Amino acid sequence: MSDYEDSKDESLIEKIHDHKNSSSSSSSSDSEDDSKLASIKSNVFRLFGREKPVHKVFGGGKPADVFLWRDKKLSGGVLGVATAIWLLFEVLEYNFLPLICHALILSLSVLFLWSNASTFIKKSHPQIPKISIPEEPLMQIVAMLRIEINKRFATIQDISSGRDLKKFLLVIAGLWIVSSIGSCCNFLTLVYTLFVLGFTVPVVYEKYEDKIDPFGEKAWIEIKKQYAVFDEKVISKIPKSLKNQKKE
Repeated sequence: MSDYEDSKDESLIEKIHDHKNSSSSSSSSDSEDDSKLASIKSNVFRLFGREKPVHKVFGGGKPADVFLWRDKKLSGGVLGVATAIWLLFEVLEYNFLPLICHALILSLSVLFLWSNASTFIKKSHPQIPKISIPEEPLMQIVAMLRIEINKRFATIQDISSGRDLKKFLLVIAGLWIVSSIGSCCNFLTLVYTLFVLGFTVPVVYEKYEDKIDPFGEKAWIEIKKQYAVFDEKVISKIPKSLKNQKKE
């Protein structure tokens, strides 16, 4: 009887060990699969060479939530205000100065009627709120703007120095394209169009990035081919003395 119990205990222990080994092997295989999946994802082509999610690219804060429609009420409100401004100034051809004057006239009239009618309706006089801006966050914003502006000036100086001829030609071509687009529409319409694109393109890309990125990869390969042809036929024919002069 004792021999039977000993053999039974031994078989139970063996089953426990087998279960532990199988669970450890399955966990190790799961970790290997996760690492393989991560390596595959890292090798996938992403537009503009991004390595972070779209939300992180936009800063990951409240602006990212607004542009990616995380808060639909706030995003819809911002887009609605922008649309109303565009309709007022572009469609209805309202000028900025008359709009401000009419808004002030309406506000002063409402405050005048409210102040004089307060004795009859037994309510207190309207109080105009005071704006108070904390000094520390304001100084931080100014410091960040100063740093970004200095970076842009440094970039402009680096491009204009002619050390990188390809970058210089690309910037000139980009500015020419922007000027051509700007000649077709006025500044407000262009800003509103960019604003609407900012509220539509990122959220659509975030939703369908796995389908859009392959097309982006094909387009990028084609652009590189065309640029190689342009480099061979145009840039390579620039006299070496001019290249050396630009590098200096």
